[in-house]
Amino acid sequence: QVQLVESGGGLVQAGGSLRLSCTVSGLILDRYVIGWFRQVPGKEDEGVSCMGLNEGRTYIAGSVKGRFTVGTDKDKNSVYLQMNSLKPEDTGVYYCAARRYDITTAQAMCTTELAAGYEFDYRGQGTQVTVSS
Repeated sequence: QVQLVESGGGLVQAGGSLRLSCTVSGLILDRYVIGWFRQVPGKEDEGVSCMGLNEGRTYIAGSVKGRFTVGTDKDKNSVYLQMNSLKPEDTGVYYCAARRYDITTAQAMCTTELAAGYEFDYRGQGTQVTVSS
């Protein structure tokens, strides 16, 4: 059974940092593109960062470039999102999702496919991030 479980969310003041983790079970990371997405009520979901280990490429949204980084902790079979210099507009529910590497790319999963409503193969429940001003 495949599971994606997010952790690390919370309340932080503007300028602070959080590290989110997406712990994956039941699938091999190298065979999937793993993405971090942000959900805010009343807005379209935003692809924050997507990483394709097989293609060796990472997409980072312009809104977070220079502040957020993504990486893997293969010992824990997890993908992390390191968020620094947080702003109130970063507030939202962050969830991770996976799609097979042979049918997508990091950039496509985070941008065009998201906008077109493509379904993920798997996704987690999400973790709340709240940044106070």
